[in-house]
Amino acid sequence: MNLQRLILPWLILCLSGPLYGQQEKVHFDFYGDPVEFAFNKTSRSEFTGTLSSGNITTFYQQLDPAPYASMIEMLKGYKDTHQADDWLFYQLIRRTAQAISPKEDDYLRYTLYKWYLLSKCGYDAILATSGSRILFYVQSDEHIYNIPSRIVNGRQYVCLNFHDYKGIDPSNEFFAPVELKIPEAVNGFSYRITRLPGFNDTDYQEKELSFRYYQQDYHFKVKINQQVKNIFANYPVVDYAAYFNIPLSRETYSSLIPLLRKNVQHMRVRDGVDYLMRFTRYAFLFEPDTDQFGAEKRLTPEQTLLNDKSDCDDRAALFFYLVKEIYNLPMLVLSFPHHVTIAVKFDKPVGKTIEYKGEKYSMCEPTPQQDDLALGDWLPQLRKQPYEIAYAYRP
Repeated sequence: MNLQRLILPWLILCLSGPLYGQQEKVHFDFYGDPVEFAFNKTSRSEFTGTLSSGNITTFYQQLDPAPYASMIEMLKGYKDTHQADDWLFYQLIRRTAQAISPKEDDYLRYTLYKWYLLSKCGYDAILATSGSRILFYVQSDEHIYNIPSRIVNGRQYVCLNFHDYKGIDPSNEFFAPVELKIPEAVNGFSYRITRLPGFNDTDYQEKELSFRYYQQDYHFKVKINQQVKNIFANYPVVDYAAYFNIPLSRETYSSLIPLLRKNVQHMRVRDGVDYLMRFTRYAFLFEPDTDQFGAEKRLTPEQTLLNDKSDCDDRAALFFYLVKEIYNLPMLVLSFPHHVTIAVKFDKPVGKTIEYKGEKYSMCEPTPQQDDLALGDWLPQLRKQPYEIAYAYRP
């Protein structure tokens, strides 16, 4: 991807228009795209006084919109040109705010700039304060599970900066809303991710993976990009329909999926699915999220490839993605009290099946267990446990 054509007209406009002191070129690499705009740091507003609704309103009113015009146009242009999903676009907002008002210099000002830029780009974002702390929310109608939200006028707002604070509980501590409405801030925010950045080819490294399928050893050299971890560092727990459909980046996909297709091309479909199940089960070490991260954290398929260790819902996401890409079969995501797994619909069912809407699905366990479960086998401890069909995929 290349933003140079996109950025240049606004850069020229900014540099040729009225001068606001000495203009500086601000530039950084955003996951393979060069981002550049002009900004005069002397036009940056300072936040003073107590953290109150009145002082935040004053800060906003003192912001001269002219120095930020090219910046906002650049942001909107990136989103339109790359059809960027909201979560990736917010990462660009964060990088831009960091470039003009570093987080480590003044956290409140940095947060206010994120709110200002996101709002000016059309998103319905709000603020709430308690003492010296500020929470930054965006309107979203989606189910988000591990971060706070608040209801305002019947609409859900999800917190974007909760990870910056330790040991606070907005449900037990009153955060006063900031009564300030920005006219253009009307759009909701989606956490769904349909594409990853292009990245630079030089950002990828090779990772060796191996597993045994019956009597044959298979070895892979998968291209991985550590920057993917940065994109998802503060990504919340979303519902399974969104989480299981997050794609791989271009180079990771190209290094793995064609090779898997080649390895299964002469197999029956059920044997090929069995091969993918055992690859997902045995090419990675197992470790619960609570031990690895200290809390529940659902990994995307690419994050599972990046990490040396993963747990059951991470394996389920990767296995789901592989089966979808290679065979595109109907699947169920089964959520038990302490386990997540997958059932696949074959032309001829295998083993003890699950019936859903008149069709039979066969259990495919992608997580390593004490017993080497075959296609269609259930974990013994799950046979009498209740489960929820958390997501039903139909091609």
